[in-house]
Amino acid sequence: MNDFLYLLDILAVLASLAPAQNSLGAYNVDPDLVSISGFSSGGFMTVQLGVAYSDVFNVGFGVFAGGPYDCARDQNAFDKCMSNEIPSIDIPIANMKAWSGNEIAEATNLMYRKVYMQTGSADVVIGSNVMGQLKDQLQKFTDPDNVIYVTTSGAAHTFPTDLNGHDDNPCDKSESPYLSNCGYDGAGAVLDWLYGALNPRNTGSLSGRVISFSQTGLYGAPGMDDTAYLYLPASCQSSSTVCKLHTVLHGCTQGYGMIGDKFVNNTGYKQWADTNDIIILFPQAVADNTVHKVWDGTPRNNSLGCWDWIGQYGNNTDQIGGELSFNYD
Repeated sequence: MNDFLYLLDILAVLASLAPAQNSLGAYNVDPDLVSISGFSSGGFMTVQLGVAYSDVFNVGFGVFAGGPYDCARDQNAFDKCMSNEIPSIDIPIANMKAWSGNEIAEATNLMYRKVYMQTGSADVVIGSNVMGQLKDQLQKFTDPDNVIYVTTSGAAHTFPTDLNGHDDNPCDKSESPYLSNCGYDGAGAVLDWLYGALNPRNTGSLSGRVISFSQTGLYGAPGMDDTAYLYLPASCQSSSTVCKLHTVLHGCTQGYGMIGDKFVNNTGYKQWADTNDIIILFPQAVADNTVHKVWDGTPRNNSLGCWDWIGQYGNNTDQIGGELSFNYD
């Protein structure tokens, strides 16, 4: 969970008005307006974070093509959480209850969190059955009025937009860069659900800037790239504006080292952030050819640069696990 601790180190810096000893600077972020979303492996990691740190992600979380909390630990193999299988959620639900207030934040927090879920009807990489199990799992802990579940007709395993980005795929293709114009604005939908009615997005030149910063040292963790990115709207560059903070986790093969800035630029988050005082954090996972055992004991590398939801870098579900700690310290 070192990933989780890394993110919360960054959140602490962003939320502070005091001078910060790093290249990020400090911004006026309301700690009650912090949320997260992610796609594919980033969707699974978003669930881990949203549950384990429900006291930090106070608004809630959004999941694109992810799956249940703690899914990989208690299956015969983690691929039972993929390929449109129906993974068991009995033990993960029991773990959420048993760990509540100890290994993870109080599970009762989830009753007051917004949750957005999206699946593509043609997704066979993760699939609607897996997402359906996430929905069923969270129903045990959430207020149904705070939850929305969206099925995008004809969409494969891809992040859905209504934009035409360079080198993006048709909506029915599950291929790199896994970004597609599906006629559905996923970024706008998740931000609108989490934060309520938004100002119209900026469809012209953006006012803000993308800042790169180091993910090494204090902010480092296993499986993390050296550099991460932050979109800072012009309105949030002044401490006089209280801003929201939303973290976005890419999927496998979508890190900067594999597709450059396409995920940062082509998902649509920046356009909404620009007009709604939202700082967007884009942490970066990286390909790692070192072999580690996952939950089922199988030795695997992380050559696709996925977020660790399968236990490669330690316990990936509580507040002390490998990449989760990157997001928290």
